[in-house]
Amino acid sequence: MQNKHKIDFPIEVPIIVEEESFMYPFMITPIFITDPSSIKAINSTITDKDMIFVCCAKNIKDHSQNAQNFYDVGVLGNIMRKVNLPDGKVKILFQGIVKGKIASIESQDPLRGIIEPITYKKYNQEKIQAIIEVLKEKVRILANISQFFPPDLLRTIEDNIEENEEPNRIIDMIASILRPTKEQCYNLFASNSVEKRLMMLIDYVIEETQTQKLQKEIKNKVHTKMEQTNKEYFLKEQLKQIQKELGLDKQRDEEIENYNKKLETIKAFIHADAYKEIKKQIDRLSKMHQDSADSNIVQNYIEWVLEIPFDKHAKKKLSINSVEKQLNQDHFSLKKPKERIVEFFAIKELLEQREQKPTKTIGTILCFYGPPGVGKTSLANSIATAIGRPLVKIALGGLEDVNELRGHRRTYLGAMPGRIVQGLIEAKAMNPVIVLDEIDKVGRSMRGDPTSVLLEILDPEQNTDFRDYYANFNIDLSQIVFIATANDISNIPAPLRDRMEFIEVSSYTPQEKEQIAKKYLIPQELKKHGLKPSEFSIHQDAITLLIEKYTREAGVRNLRRQIATLIRKRAKEILQNQQKTTITSQNLKNYLDKIVFEIQKGDNEDKVGVINGLAWTSVGGDVLKIEAIKIKGKGTLMLTGSLGDVMKESARIAFSVIKVLIDEKFFTIKKEKKKNKESKEQKDMQIYNLYDIHLHVPEGATPKDGPSAGIAMASVIASILTNKKIHGDIAMTGEITLTGEVLPIGGLKEKLIAAHKAGMKKVLIPSKNYERDLSDIPNEVLNDLEIISVKTIKEVLKHTLI
Repeated sequence: MQNKHKIDFPIEVPIIVEEESFMYPFMITPIFITDPSSIKAINSTITDKDMIFVCCAKNIKDHSQNAQNFYDVGVLGNIMRKVNLPDGKVKILFQGIVKGKIASIESQDPLRGIIEPITYKKYNQEKIQAIIEVLKEKVRILANISQFFPPDLLRTIEDNIEENEEPNRIIDMIASILRPTKEQCYNLFASNSVEKRLMMLIDYVIEETQTQKLQKEIKNKVHTKMEQTNKEYFLKEQLKQIQKELGLDKQRDEEIENYNKKLETIKAFIHADAYKEIKKQIDRLSKMHQDSADSNIVQNYIEWVLEIPFDKHAKKKLSINSVEKQLNQDHFSLKKPKERIVEFFAIKELLEQREQKPTKTIGTILCFYGPPGVGKTSLANSIATAIGRPLVKIALGGLEDVNELRGHRRTYLGAMPGRIVQGLIEAKAMNPVIVLDEIDKVGRSMRGDPTSVLLEILDPEQNTDFRDYYANFNIDLSQIVFIATANDISNIPAPLRDRMEFIEVSSYTPQEKEQIAKKYLIPQELKKHGLKPSEFSIHQDAITLLIEKYTREAGVRNLRRQIATLIRKRAKEILQNQQKTTITSQNLKNYLDKIVFEIQKGDNEDKVGVINGLAWTSVGGDVLKIEAIKIKGKGTLMLTGSLGDVMKESARIAFSVIKVLIDEKFFTIKKEKKKNKESKEQKDMQIYNLYDIHLHVPEGATPKDGPSAGIAMASVIASILTNKKIHGDIAMTGEITLTGEVLPIGGLKEKLIAAHKAGMKKVLIPSKNYERDLSDIPNEVLNDLEIISVKTIKEVLKHTLI
């Protein structure tokens, strides 16, 4: 065989072993290498710009480099490209040039050997051409029934035959497409007789042709079987229809009949349009094939709407005595909320006794608002129990999708009724108590504004004809007792606020919390944890300490958790046969972690530049120390303590008001003795222009804001500029104007409770709050504090400055 590439044989080159198949001289093939020895061989080839020999492994599972484990024939060629892959693998692009045979192995790591060319015997051209024609015919037959013979490859083979190309190249080309077994490939590769190679290849083509015919026959049989299965399916479906026509299949008819019976049962309790819509869908279902997609959608709709309890109502007779009794039984204190609830149901009971229908204006929606844990939701539970109606709670916190309330249209996948209709189905009555929890936290998004739907649900003028998109007919919601709960009513849109009557459920005093703990929380938690009252003992001073030092809240939710912790520890002691111990203020620390909260008691020490302000927080009132110092400067005001914009404005107003009072000579300011002589200009300057004021509210990491710190800030600025002390046992709350008037504030009850806890003796409050809000303050707070009404900042300063 002529060496077209001018390779000087024999030649020593690196050897790599390919696991999958034989390479051929005309192929450019990617090869993946994992064997370290072969990778070394590749690296040395690239470094030395040498050729490389690729042979085929006999067994894929055996990766050893022994000569017995790979064939001694292969292809000599070049590495066109090398790529390093993860996990130490290597990918090369190999170009075969000429066949060769391993004469000897020279080294093992890396594998190298002497390669000699494969030379072919001379052959009779005419005989070989005749055999090639037979091969051509066999290949054409195979190509007609095989999918792995692309038309362009067949055309290339025929072109090479017509151009009298070397027979060995034609043999190699056909063998590469046939992909015979490794042993067959080796026989073709190793033989040096062209005639023998052609005859072997013809046998392989005939064998592959028979295999392809067999596979095609099997595929045809499978296809025929599938057609038969489909045919049987359609025949069975036709049989079902025939049976239905003959009355042999009654299941669907029974379902349709049941739906019609349910519809007729509720006909007297629903609107005509509702009856018409449901009847229409039942008739539509009866005409549908039961396996169709629309059939499932329609059937789901019918089952949903027939579950709505149109004909069911809670029938317990309304009695305000039972309402009042239940409220008192479940809740301590909360006098005003209880009174308003009883009044609400008194109107309904009176109308029932006189057999009058309530007018639309009577349909008031109650909204309980206040801090977390004060009993808003539990009030609704008590109402439902007292009037004998089922309770449904709908959590509105974070709700953004209008369809959650109004229902999804049936065209959407997974459509279902809105939460209101689902609530009726859950309650199994048309007049339940529905609690709209966290109504102040309803969101708004691209899916609509749920508050607009709530307007329709809660408006007595509209909710008699509320349309659910899924049901597609009007539903009367007027018999439902809606009760909303909220923490901050300012977050509720004004149109929605207009539909509701707000009842404040405010903070509890420490004394009220003690009574709640003894009468409600401890008995309830003992029952929940399976303990008898005789097995758990806690002293009064321990309950007081628990409220003051281990909880900080307006309600009693955390107090319940702490009591539950004590009861769990007692349950553990019982199981370990430990002696019963009474929990007191001295041993309470053995049961709970360290003290968490503590309202700082007033030290009652009169100081310059320190005053007690009162603040409202989401967990009740608090006493804030406000501090001020003066520094030589030019009369500027510096504010620190994480103050909000409102408090910053209050501080600036207070500074301006005090400046005006100094100019009016309201204060007697003692001049400080100076060692150095001052200029006449400095002597004539007011004191507020000689010093910079730094006003600070401690606990700077806690954001603070609100319109109630004006008089406290004015007092502390006046104290530091006049060098007069402030009474240490006085606290105050109120806002001021530039003219010095004291404005009313909110959250007075929580603030006075905080002053009471901190041990204050006097509290200054705006006169308007004094006139209208003191009736809401608990007696124990009023008896303990001297509450003083103030109208102007001058009155405030007369009480605060010494």
